[in-house]
Amino acid sequence: MLKYISHLSLRDNSLSGRLHLRWKALKSMDRGKLTGFVKVKAKSNLFDGDIPQELCLLSSLKILDLSQNNFSGRIPHCLNLSKNDNKDAMTFFEQMEVGMKGTELLYYYLTIDLVHSVDLSNNNLSGEIPEDITTLSLLRILNLSMNHLTGKIPKGIGNLHHLESLDLSRNALSGSLPQELSSLTFLSHLNLSFNNFSGKIPSGNQLRTLNDPSMYEGNSLLCGPPLSTKCLWEGDDPQAMPIDCVGRRKKIGEEVEAVSFYISMVMGFIVGFWGVCGTLIVKRSWRQAYYQGFDNLKGRMVFFMTEKAIRCLGKIKFDRT
Repeated sequence: MLKYISHLSLRDNSLSGRLHLRWKALKSMDRGKLTGFVKVKAKSNLFDGDIPQELCLLSSLKILDLSQNNFSGRIPHCLNLSKNDNKDAMTFFEQMEVGMKGTELLYYYLTIDLVHSVDLSNNNLSGEIPEDITTLSLLRILNLSMNHLTGKIPKGIGNLHHLESLDLSRNALSGSLPQELSSLTFLSHLNLSFNNFSGKIPSGNQLRTLNDPSMYEGNSLLCGPPLSTKCLWEGDDPQAMPIDCVGRRKKIGEEVEAVSFYISMVMGFIVGFWGVCGTLIVKRSWRQAYYQGFDNLKGRMVFFMTEKAIRCLGKIKFDRT
């Protein structure tokens, strides 16, 4: 009966279609006895459509590998991994391969029970990383690379205290890297390359030992160690919060725009002033005409003001008589 099956491997075939149809068939054969599955591996096939919601029923699941397929849609919010150490379910396996750090690592019976892994890499998944995935407290390997995921890394990532390998590379993730990444004390492999992250790279704890710049390659707005791009600090206090690189670039752009305005204003004044005065200096006829016109204008203004004054005095004398 299916209740005794704990390992399902469909990897390295040419299976296609929507995987949830197969799960429904299995479920109908043994009415809810799928909870005994510990490992589900369907890597390197042609499955498409959404990731089946039926996976949420597998309460004993520890290893899920659906990588290198054509799955689309969002990562299920209900994704669940076993929170129990069900050693009896693993007694049938002497060894097992698990994808980690970009390669296949071989785990033997004595250690396989400790492995909790989710690998959904190299698909067409979209949307944000669900916050619920940060509740999988025993998770050791998380690989969501080479998809079309957007949004930010959930701040709850710090809840994955046992996480050893995190690969979110080659997506469209953005925003700043959460400081909570530094609380992952078991983290030994990190790859956040080729996304749209910005701001200062968190430091401290385990992240200090991960000093390979290639982990952050392809994120032009990231700054700080281990990258050569330095963040601009506010004030002289090294403990002060760094100015966000994006905001700083915007501020620099505004300053450049203001300087350009003042330069243009000064240049305009110089050109206008010497455009008139220079012409008067060079052209004698224009200079004579200018001064003659100015004298005529001055004479008219004096005549006009004198006439007004005489009229006012005459009116006052007439009123007194």
